[in-house]
Amino acid sequence: MNKEKQIMPEQKPEERIKNFDEVSLGFSSDMAVLEAQRCLQCKNSPCVQGCPVNVNIPAFISKIRDEKFLDAYGIIKGTNSLPAVCGRVCPQESQCEERCVLRNKFGSVSIGKLERFVADHERNTENVLEIRDTEKTGKRVAVVGSGPAGLTAAGELISMGHDVTVFEALHSPGGVLVYGIPEFRLPKDIVHYEIDALVRAGVEIVTNRVIGISESLDDLLEKYDAVFIGTGAGLPSFLNIPGENLQGVYSANEYLTRINLMKAYMFPEYDTPVIRGRRVTVLGGGNVAMDSARTALRLGSEEVHLVYRRSMEEMPARTEEIHHAEEEGVIFDLLANPVEFLGDENGHLKSVRCIRMQLGAPDDSGRRRPTEVEGSEFEIETDVAIVAVGNGPNPIVQRSTPGMETSRRGNIVVDGRTMRTSKKGVFAGGDIVSGAATVIEAMGAGRNAASSIDEYLKTGQW
Repeated sequence: MNKEKQIMPEQKPEERIKNFDEVSLGFSSDMAVLEAQRCLQCKNSPCVQGCPVNVNIPAFISKIRDEKFLDAYGIIKGTNSLPAVCGRVCPQESQCEERCVLRNKFGSVSIGKLERFVADHERNTENVLEIRDTEKTGKRVAVVGSGPAGLTAAGELISMGHDVTVFEALHSPGGVLVYGIPEFRLPKDIVHYEIDALVRAGVEIVTNRVIGISESLDDLLEKYDAVFIGTGAGLPSFLNIPGENLQGVYSANEYLTRINLMKAYMFPEYDTPVIRGRRVTVLGGGNVAMDSARTALRLGSEEVHLVYRRSMEEMPARTEEIHHAEEEGVIFDLLANPVEFLGDENGHLKSVRCIRMQLGAPDDSGRRRPTEVEGSEFEIETDVAIVAVGNGPNPIVQRSTPGMETSRRGNIVVDGRTMRTSKKGVFAGGDIVSGAATVIEAMGAGRNAASSIDEYLKTGQW
């Protein structure tokens, strides 16, 4: 066994904050083989148990070790329709790699980085896998939403022989993969390449179509034999504190969508004006908060603060993203919470008033509950504030569909095994059901739903 863990090369912090190019540069072939040689090929494969889509991890790593990179790619594609995406943005450290038996003594095998390597190899060498002809069933399925859950369901269903049409509200397919994740973490060309593979397989994608407004779910059921809803959690949450309507206060959704999907960072080449701030404050501690703060630096902000009400240990963002943000110069104001946005006489944001926090007993999430320290208020001079404190379910489909059961928070209620909703012929999965979660978890839900849809279409039993 090769014990030495391979370290993926990256752009230097002082260089990467001046561009939107990808931070991590990927393994070379030699590095990938050396990293694959660390895998013990465990018979019980605990890493597979930690993967929401059950990729046969030892098998694809064994192929890398033998330098059969395309064979490795084929194994991954057997259960994961978006390997180049998952290799970049999935939290392997808390899923497959957390279960690796080498983790405590030598460090986990870099499963995610190896997945990225073989996906990039397939794309860069243009060795596109041949699409197998599948006998058509004559059944038609509509997929609402083209994020990770919808794309995965579409890929599974087309491989089963069903005709699939994906409806996307925005002008570009990809969902959160294109509007929520910055270019320097997930290049859009990679997302489009993965989507193009689905189109080549026969999936039809219709953009600029808002189901629930342009047509109802009931309208779709008149044309299609089944419907899958994967509309995600795209409704931004706010702080509900004074001054939140001042000019200069944005939701992370708007901020990142303008910059990622509408390419505001390329203004004036693209005509979406960019949101620039000399001093920017980001509120939140998740991956979206890190993405917002690191984006602001790349847009030329002199100073970027990230305010989070707990300590670094409780921060929900990926360790890698926190590390990159620190390297790039983001200022972490921990154990602090915003209480008011302050503006000037013209209604423009000028500062954020915060209060110091202290940690008490654990709450329902298992993290220690933050409480205010009386008399500890302070201000951060700010001309742009970005609220990144979570998202709720997109409500359009639910509100326009009679008979659709939802939870108190507005998520669609499904049977946990079959992903069936309360409406016959309609299935749902991903963040619209679970609330905001990971890309790979949404993909797992899409895969499970596709299997249930296939069974329903074959048997007609509900």
